Amino acid sequence: MTAPCFHADSSARVFGGVAEDYIEIHNWFDETKVAYGDFRHRAIRHHAFGIAECVKLFGDSLINSDGTKVAVRYIAEQHVIEDCGRIPSMNEWLETMQPKGWMARATPTFLKHGTREKQK
Repeated sequence: MTAPCFHADSSARVFGGVAEDYIEIHNWFDETKVAYGDFRHRAIRHHAFGIAECVKLFGDSLINSDGTKVAVRYIAEQHVIEDCGRIPSMNEWLETMQPKGWMARATPTFLKHGTREKQK
């Protein structure tokens, strides 16, 4: 799958209703493409934690245009499986990152008005 509209069409085939019933969920998964234009955008939401966040945002279920109650988790899982072949953990995405020095650099605590706490 390459675009939310195709995921939504797929959801309509699987769960009934029409693509418009599902497009917001699929748009949410793929809106990270604005930050990273290739498959790596999936590291942000295409995993088990992203699915849980989707349910938190959209609710446990929706009623499609056929009047059928559909679990949001199932729609989210379908999206991730169509793109990744399975549901990875967030850890699986993160462990492929190459650590850089700036990622672990600690900074002093900021106090009032942007001043920094003096190191003792």
